[in-house]
Amino acid sequence: MHQHLAIEPVSPVEPARPARQLTFSALLLLSLAACGGGSVAEAEAPALTAPAVAAGPTAHALAAPAAALAKARAPQIALGGNAYITAAGPDTTEWISNEDGLMDWTDPATVISSYVRVAQPGKFNIVLKGSAPDGGVSTVRITALGKTFTQRLTAGNGAINGQFTSLATVDVAQAGYVKIDVQGLKRTGAEFGKLTAIELSGTAATGLLYANAPEDYYWSRRGPSVHLSYAVPANTEYAYSELQIPVGEDPIGSYFMANGFGQGYMGIQVNGPDERRVLFSVWDPEDGGGKTTLVKKGPDVVVNDFGGEGTGGQSYLLYPWIAGNTYKFITRVRPDGQGASLYSAWFFAPEDGQWHFIATWTRPNITSWLTDFYAFAENFDGEQGWRERKMLHGQQWAVNKDGTWKELNRARFTVDSTGANKQRLDYAGGVDASGKFFLRNGGFFNETVTAGQYFTRPLTGSKPTVQIDTLP
Repeated sequence: MHQHLAIEPVSPVEPARPARQLTFSALLLLSLAACGGGSVAEAEAPALTAPAVAAGPTAHALAAPAAALAKARAPQIALGGNAYITAAGPDTTEWISNEDGLMDWTDPATVISSYVRVAQPGKFNIVLKGSAPDGGVSTVRITALGKTFTQRLTAGNGAINGQFTSLATVDVAQAGYVKIDVQGLKRTGAEFGKLTAIELSGTAATGLLYANAPEDYYWSRRGPSVHLSYAVPANTEYAYSELQIPVGEDPIGSYFMANGFGQGYMGIQVNGPDERRVLFSVWDPEDGGGKTTLVKKGPDVVVNDFGGEGTGGQSYLLYPWIAGNTYKFITRVRPDGQGASLYSAWFFAPEDGQWHFIATWTRPNITSWLTDFYAFAENFDGEQGWRERKMLHGQQWAVNKDGTWKELNRARFTVDSTGANKQRLDYAGGVDASGKFFLRNGGFFNETVTAGQYFTRPLTGSKPTVQIDTLP
């Protein structure tokens, strides 16, 4: 579990959609012809029915023992953990089931994209796994590495048993992520067919990385979460930081957390096409030690209890923050002198030049100042896990209970279990050219930064001008 990631109200369950059982498991072989000159090529293979045994050797013939060995070793890239609907028409019905792969495949506008990370150059043999359409014929298009092919799919006389004598290949020029797109073109039946996985063999399949733990497909489809942790002095009462999201790096499902602390966090979210939030949440004590309760809130702030990966108090302000603008955040933690601690948060919007008070919460059975200051970037919408996110974490300051300000310019970069277990490697962090810390995740980019290392940004020496004792 990602203990710090209680992104309310999303819960880690698959959407309730009607389950479908595949009538049989089949191989839909994509006869991929090689292309010359770097141009896009398109070739159509015969309709796939029960495969015939080749009369003699071909240019890519596989002897029976070698074919069996290649098939046994060929990675099965399950759509449930590795594929996304990356384009669709307005009335699309397709969706990806974690258990069964592509469901309700009817819309020719839909593009299904799968991603794998290649360790070395070489060649790919690509095979779609699933079942052909019942009582109909479909034509589908497959695109990989700039080459495009079409294939007719038919049900034939029962299950396709997977025997084959040859496969055309696609050249993989370099290591890194490879995207394989599938799109239905024409169909005579109710659906194009059912797809569950992509089988990849060939020299480029050695050392292939992809999401291969079915129990974690929910998390791997969301993508890795990345974090920056800062050491604060003892008796820190306030944490201050600045956050900017570059233009185009703010897809739906993003949570950019600026001010995390030992018992909660504060940041900004993209909750929908027309909804953005400033979120401030505080956990309940563990082991039934009481409940976090609201003391007061700011104008227009919504408060709730939250659940999922824990429970606590949630407060958020609906605010249309803008990518490219810089926002400021202040959190305050202090003992209340009665066996509890108080947690408060403020948000500065450059659009109106004001500090907005979010809320103050009280948490029982704890007498703590602010500890464990950190930031993170994550995606909480599994359907958006193929999109990239990036945040720039500007100045970070800690304010002691005696009013002393200290600039923090050293951070430890970490990644969650999705990255640590190599289900996804599209994560990075560090210091950018402007001297700001950054976090980057999702999008299947090829850069990966080693987790666990420390980064140091240049000191600004410019203390923020905010008067914390006059905050609303």
